[in-house]
Amino acid sequence: MRVVMTGAAGGVGTMIRPLVRRLASELVLSDLMEIDDLVENEVSMAADLTDLSAMERLLKGADGLIHLGGQSIEADWDTVLQANIIGLHNTYEAARRQHCNRIIFATTNHVVGYYRRQQTIDHRVTPRPDSRYGASKAFGEAFGRLYADKHGLRILNVRIGNVGEKPLDIRRLAIWISPRDLTQLIQIGLTHPDLHYEIVYGASRNVRAWWDNSNAYRLGYKPEDEAEAYAEIAHQASSENPDDPITAQFQGGTFCADEFDGDVSRID
Repeated sequence: MRVVMTGAAGGVGTMIRPLVRRLASELVLSDLMEIDDLVENEVSMAADLTDLSAMERLLKGADGLIHLGGQSIEADWDTVLQANIIGLHNTYEAARRQHCNRIIFATTNHVVGYYRRQQTIDHRVTPRPDSRYGASKAFGEAFGRLYADKHGLRILNVRIGNVGEKPLDIRRLAIWISPRDLTQLIQIGLTHPDLHYEIVYGASRNVRAWWDNSNAYRLGYKPEDEAEAYAEIAHQASSENPDDPITAQFQGGTFCADEFDGDVSRID
C-alpha cells in the first residue's frame, strides 16, 4: 500500500510517523518543505495544498491519504480560507482524479467546541464550531461527504482531541489520544472493507470523556491507552493555570473564549 501523509512535518505527523510507516509499503511524507531524515520505506515530496497540480502529482499512484495538512490552529480568515477551504478542495479533487480512494481526514473537536462540558455528544450532533478554524473543519467534513456520495471515495473523519504522550491538564483528560491509538484509527480508515463515510472521535479510553465514541468502536477501534493514568499531573498543571469563566464552560476551551463577545446565557 502506498500511503501519502500531508502535514508530515507538523507536530501530529512527527509523533505518529514511526507508527504509520509500519502500515504501508511506501509512506510518502509531504509538507511545504522536503523532509530529509527518511528511513527505508519513506519518501519525501513537497506540495502546497493551494496548488491543485502539485496535489495531483503528490497523489498519483497513492492507495490512501492521511490528510493532516492545513492550518491547525485559529488564524485570520484568509489564512484559514487558503489552507483549509481551497486546500481541502484541491486535496479531495486531486484524490478523485488520481483514484486515491481512501482518505483519513484529520478534523477536530473544535467542530463541536460550543457544546458544554456537562453534555455527552456523539458523531451525529449538529456542528457548533468555536472558531474560524473549527468552521473550516466542519466544511471539510461536509465536503468529504460530497466526495464519498458523489464520487465513491471512502472517508474516515477523525475529530482529534489532543494528541500527545500524555494529557497536560484537566481538559485533556477528557479529549486526549495517544499516538498509537490515533494510528489504530488511521489503520481502520486505510483498511476497513465497509468504509463509506464515517465520523469518529480521536480519543483514547478516557473515563472523563465528553464524547460517545461508539461509532469508532463499531468500526473495530479498541484504544490501548487511557488518560486517567495521568490525572495527578493534569490536575496539578490546571491548578497552577486555572481556566477563565468562558473557557471552563465549553468543550472547545480557549478557542471558545478567544474573541468572545456574545451572550453566554444564550448558548444552551
